[in-house]
Amino acid sequence: MSEYTEYELTGGCACSAVRYRLTARPLFVHCCHCYWCQRESGSAFALNAMIEAHQVELLHGELELIDTPTNSGRGQKFSRCSLCHVAVWSNYAGAGDKLRFVRVGSLDDPYLVPPDIHIYTASKQPWVEIPDNVPAVSGYYDYRKLWPEDSQRRLQALKGN
Repeated sequence: MSEYTEYELTGGCACSAVRYRLTARPLFVHCCHCYWCQRESGSAFALNAMIEAHQVELLHGELELIDTPTNSGRGQKFSRCSLCHVAVWSNYAGAGDKLRFVRVGSLDDPYLVPPDIHIYTASKQPWVEIPDNVPAVSGYYDYRKLWPEDSQRRLQALKGN
């Protein structure tokens, strides 16, 4: 992961009505190539920075929560600007309200948060090229094998273990 300070990791929606700040480094960044993420993002993949909800500070604006179906059947809740409807983060039912999946494209400097892994590459678009220096898996993976130790500790603290 890139080095940065908390002040550099700010973001918001397209109309600037919603602004937020990340107060810690993301736990891990997924570039998901599953068909569901392709459909939801309207692109070839979704780029999500996973981070504890308490590390995401809403600076101003109103969010609208939108329930969206997922392949697992458990769904997710998108937090979108109530004016322009751009998604800034989501919460998957399986991860609960304590973990947010921040849309990296909504950050002011998204280049500071490159993907740590490419997942569900079995359904990636054939013209997308994945760099050799970034792990890629055809489905999902065991976080205990790939996440940095600090991120694993933070996740365990979040789970209360």
